[in-house]
Amino acid sequence: MNKAITDGVLLMPPPFANGLDVYSSGDGTPGSDTYANAANAAFVPADQDFAGCLEVQKNASTTKVRYMGETPLLPGCYLRVTVRVKAVSGNLPSVRVAGYAAAAGGGNVSGVDQTSDSVALTAYGEVVEVSAIIGTGDRNGVDLVWGREAIYGHFGLDLTGPNGGVVRIDDIVIEDVTSVFLRDMLAQVDVRDYGAIGDGTTDDSAAFDAANAAANGRVVLVPAGTYRLNSDVTFDTHVKFEGKVTMPVDAVLLLRRDFHLPAYIDAFENEEEAFKKAFQALLNNADHESLDMGGRKVAVTAPIDMVATVPSKTSYATRRIIRNGQFEASGTAAWATETTTSQATYDPGNATRLDNVVNVANIPVGSLVQGNGVGREVYVRSKNVAQQRITLSAPLFDADGTQNFTFKRFKYLLDFSGFSNLAKFGLDGIEFQCNNVCSGILLAESGLTFTVQDCFISRPKDRGITSHGGGCQGMIIDRCQFLSSEDGADVSDRVSIGFNTNANDVKIRNNRATKFRHWAVIGGGSSIIIGNHFFQGDTVNGGVRSAGIVMAKPHSSGVISGNYIDNCFIEWTNEHDPAPDFSSEFSFSALSITGNTFLSGSVAPWFSYIVVKPHGAGHFLSGVSITGNKFRSISGNIDRVERVDTSFADLDRGRFKDVEFHGNSFHGINTPVSNPLRVRHGETTTAQTWVIDTNGELPFEGWATQVVAVTAHGRLRNDNNVTKFDFPYTDPEEGPNRDQVHLGWDQPMKGTVNLIVRMDN
Repeated sequence: MNKAITDGVLLMPPPFANGLDVYSSGDGTPGSDTYANAANAAFVPADQDFAGCLEVQKNASTTKVRYMGETPLLPGCYLRVTVRVKAVSGNLPSVRVAGYAAAAGGGNVSGVDQTSDSVALTAYGEVVEVSAIIGTGDRNGVDLVWGREAIYGHFGLDLTGPNGGVVRIDDIVIEDVTSVFLRDMLAQVDVRDYGAIGDGTTDDSAAFDAANAAANGRVVLVPAGTYRLNSDVTFDTHVKFEGKVTMPVDAVLLLRRDFHLPAYIDAFENEEEAFKKAFQALLNNADHESLDMGGRKVAVTAPIDMVATVPSKTSYATRRIIRNGQFEASGTAAWATETTTSQATYDPGNATRLDNVVNVANIPVGSLVQGNGVGREVYVRSKNVAQQRITLSAPLFDADGTQNFTFKRFKYLLDFSGFSNLAKFGLDGIEFQCNNVCSGILLAESGLTFTVQDCFISRPKDRGITSHGGGCQGMIIDRCQFLSSEDGADVSDRVSIGFNTNANDVKIRNNRATKFRHWAVIGGGSSIIIGNHFFQGDTVNGGVRSAGIVMAKPHSSGVISGNYIDNCFIEWTNEHDPAPDFSSEFSFSALSITGNTFLSGSVAPWFSYIVVKPHGAGHFLSGVSITGNKFRSISGNIDRVERVDTSFADLDRGRFKDVEFHGNSFHGINTPVSNPLRVRHGETTTAQTWVIDTNGELPFEGWATQVVAVTAHGRLRNDNNVTKFDFPYTDPEEGPNRDQVHLGWDQPMKGTVNLIVRMDN
């Protein structure tokens, strides 16, 4: 009874058993007559219906019973007075609830009803209950409306009708029923009205469910307090949180009408915990396809293990999006890289496996693998502790045998690695503030079409987005900004990488990236890389540059088009090949580099924009198209735009096939190249064999493999200066570098010819 605005106020009159000197036969005001020692009244200690009760003989036209205590009536307060009576003998009277409305100073408030409707007693021994609600406001269900002038009352009952009858009266009950009217006035349901305690330990799940069921479209109010919910709770209506909730990890809070992060922050009063519970709800209901963060920033104190927030699921394949917010790394200790060194054995016959791994249990899934013969961006995809085995994200190119490997487990703001499969998932309009203490996103082990759109990945310490398995299959990265934490570092000192992929069919479009070691390491095929701007220069004059994009699969089937490739280069390797020497595969093939703008400044003259780096012998170019690009070097020329990095092996130039390298523009380049190459050659004195040098202008210093056309430019004349119409034969692949062509005539000739020379078959 003591609740709502009357919390702490005693409303209930004392029982008759405590004495009748506080019960008046008048209005209940001070000095009025009491029932103590009254001739017509007595206390009955044992009645079969009432236990202790007051027995009164009606001897006046209105026989009154009033509690003389001052029961407060506060603004907005509604009290219910209940009396239970029964006729014992004599005439049968009527009964009604009555009270004395007292204003300040104790005077009676005039003009207000102070008695309820009378109820006639019709039989002896029948218990009749009469009640009335008294309050300040004229609301539906209020019997006695006293307004704001009345500040307290003397409450009880009246007996009316014929005199002479004897009745017995049970103890008078006065209750606060304000909450009934507050629900109507404020169109809300209070969870406390349904049994919620809010002490932080009692399970209030059932009370929350009951409040939701009763709401019927009204707002549910969770007032101040801490409410423990041990079970799943769903709200089908809007919820207002003044207090907070706590839940075990496996319990789901679903706010159907308020499914956005700010509502969960109101509920849990902790941004990090609120995001985890909101993500859990996202994957546990079919009502919402996305979680809107509402522009809120979540301070992340430790890597968020995304699968741990939804312990009932390890895979998910229904479209879900997280959008419109910011994650910011907080603190440093929780983000420290875990580094483990362990001995293991690699067999190229099991290309993606390490066996006999010492202390394999201590090596976290998602760790970067480093060691002799290990290419870039090879990760621990999974592990089997019982078999001492690790599954790798990619093969190793030269690690046959047993050696010590180093495993580095970076820490990520959002870590999806616990999902065995996560498909059709996306991040939209999110900023990842890594603050140079952590990395951004670690993908699931496998999954289709993970999408990162309109996001900022700012200052990652090690990696922006990492794929440690096949979770990048069909991945889409659109209109994102990758902002390095190493802007002030020289290129040679940088270690961070924007993102990597292992699987096929990724689409990388319209992004911007600044000064990473590498922006992208592409391990799969059929990639589309379009419309991006990535730059990686420094202030060192004549300094080195690193690859902006590393294509780690020789048969690429990829397109690199319309990009602005600034102070970095494209590096094409086969470093994820367990047998890097050419055998019967397609070799370096099916790559199109078209319509890009390449720019560099203050670089070493041997810098090139397109570098092929075979890790084994016998490889060649096949089906490669490099057309329509703009190459420009400022603050010093460079030798050429393309080259072969022979750190491990050279290309077999005798096997080049279908290489198109034309339609490009060259500015600040000492040796422009083209295939087919158009050469004009003139001899001022007669010679039967003309030696024509391609001057290094065939791409990748290719051989002059074939001459597809020879035309005379002007007159061709013999020793007698007579015009001749003879046609020469060609000898390609001449000279020490096999980049010369010999023209043979049937007699010594002089003049000028145009040739079209190719470095492929």
